Amino acid sequence: MLINPHLWKGKPVRDLTQALRKKGGRNNTGRVTVRSRGGGHKRRLRVVDFHRQEPGPHDVVRIEYDPNRSAHIALLRSRSKKASQPWSYILACEGLRAGDVVTSYRNGIPNGLVDGYVDDPKGGRKPVDEDNNEATSEAALSLGILRSLTIKLGNVLPLRLIPPSTVIHNLSLDPNGPARLVRSAGTFATMVLHEEQGEYSQVRLQSGEIRRIRSDCCATIGKVSNGDWKGRMLGKAGRSRWLGRRPHVRGVAMNAKDHPHGGGRGKSKGNRHPASPWGLNAKGKRTRKPGPRGHKTGNKFVIRERPRGRKKIALIVK
Repeated sequence: MLINPHLWKGKPVRDLTQALRKKGGRNNTGRVTVRSRGGGHKRRLRVVDFHRQEPGPHDVVRIEYDPNRSAHIALLRSRSKKASQPWSYILACEGLRAGDVVTSYRNGIPNGLVDGYVDDPKGGRKPVDEDNNEATSEAALSLGILRSLTIKLGNVLPLRLIPPSTVIHNLSLDPNGPARLVRSAGTFATMVLHEEQGEYSQVRLQSGEIRRIRSDCCATIGKVSNGDWKGRMLGKAGRSRWLGRRPHVRGVAMNAKDHPHGGGRGKSKGNRHPASPWGLNAKGKRTRKPGPRGHKTGNKFVIRERPRGRKKIALIVK
């Protein structure tokens, strides 16, 4: 029984791929900087479009397996004859199938898409005349029609046009930059709210962290595909070698001169806190700057840090 019978069984589009040159864990001087890397099957990288600058409708030709990432990818074909790149790959969201149509509204809503609606790129909230019920109802109707046309799986929209509680992925951190966040298989983020000034929106990431992102940055509607990837089993050591992973020697199995955990009689690391081969703490040390309640040089865009310890356990139980 196939887990994903909708996947394309042929080869990818050659023009949308490039060769991956192996490094074997070495840097530009030839020194090993990442241990236990080397070998593996020959690969070709699929060039995925994380910008989605090409406007207009695109037809989903097929859904493909990508050996270089956890999520599936979708092959798109633009309906415009003037498109600079008629063919492209994007990350496939959950539920996207061949024959669907996706559109990028990254550059805003085109004029005339919805009668009575004019897109405001600045995204600020305009005061509403509550006494004029007719104008208020027309604006609400236009906004409802706009959302019914644009909030669809695979569509790209600025954050200011995405309503709260919408599931999104492929978030960009720069208005003109590529997608940076929420790209792994099965991941998603949730739109929380739009701030009154209109400059920033708040998004809840899957870790539980709530982060401020500029409202003119973009995101894709839906959840990343292939959520069952987290339950995969390699099954044998040879499959790890296909992936380019070589055997990893434990520190307690080494001599004292080769690792801080080495030496001694039996399996003992001498009551030492877990450390790397170079003596740095390996477990428990925070490597990320704290949020606004922490150090003054922390990340100012983090509204609420991800839950840790008992808070995380309580969140999982709920």
